[in-house]
Amino acid sequence: MTRTLALAKYQASGNDFLIVDGLGTAAPAIDVPALCDRWFGIGADGVIVVGPGSAADFAFALTNADGTAAQMSGNGMRCVGAWLRDTQRVAHGASFDVETPAGVKHVWLTLDGATVGMGQPNFTKAAIPMYGPAWETFQDQAFDAGDGRTMRATALSMGNPHLVLFTDEDPERYHLEHMGPALEHHELFPERTNVEFARIAEDGVIDVRVWERGVGETLACGTGACAVAVAANERGDAPAEVVVRFRGGPLHVERRIDGEVLLGGPVQHVFDAVVDLDELDA
Repeated sequence: MTRTLALAKYQASGNDFLIVDGLGTAAPAIDVPALCDRWFGIGADGVIVVGPGSAADFAFALTNADGTAAQMSGNGMRCVGAWLRDTQRVAHGASFDVETPAGVKHVWLTLDGATVGMGQPNFTKAAIPMYGPAWETFQDQAFDAGDGRTMRATALSMGNPHLVLFTDEDPERYHLEHMGPALEHHELFPERTNVEFARIAEDGVIDVRVWERGVGETLACGTGACAVAVAANERGDAPAEVVVRFRGGPLHVERRIDGEVLLGGPVQHVFDAVVDLDELDA
């Protein structure tokens, strides 16, 4: 008997995800790296299974393209919001909660996408996690980025670890395929880290390239956008509301007075598909 898997592909500023419906019945075992392979599979930055939650109506489980589990994805969460609307689980313009490994997050549907309450950033090394005294922070400090460069850097958690490197150069100048893996696996980060190269542009927008833990370079990253915006705000280089511009497009980040970080932007449904799992595993 042929084993099949129905899924939907969504993208947010080029950050793309395959969404599997686990609300009615449990999702089958999935070879995520094979499914996410951009040459021999469908291609995506990760697979999200949406199921029933215990602390909210819906639960979010993301597996990165390399098969590792992820605690949180801002763009993935926004894609899930659009998928729940499109499958008539929630109404147009609704707001609702989704349970994630990084806690319950609130989602607001907008005309062209979704906004997510991403929680508050945490700068302590224990929370990131980053080696060193648990209460210490690593903010706007000199950091050896490799390739002969020293940059000002900030490390923080947005539900997952981030290392934000600030540069006066165009981030397009950097060889992320060489620098990214080394920084992701840097000895200071026991659970690896996401890495952002960020520059404040003349128009006040922050230009960013991102190397995602367990994925590689992606066209955008929601938690990365939040990490960059918060780190720039802490340095006094950006206001509480700012546009973060990736290769895949812009995302809007707002750091509210109460500390909550909001992430917004467009979401697009790409296609629906049914995959033959036996062919995928062959």
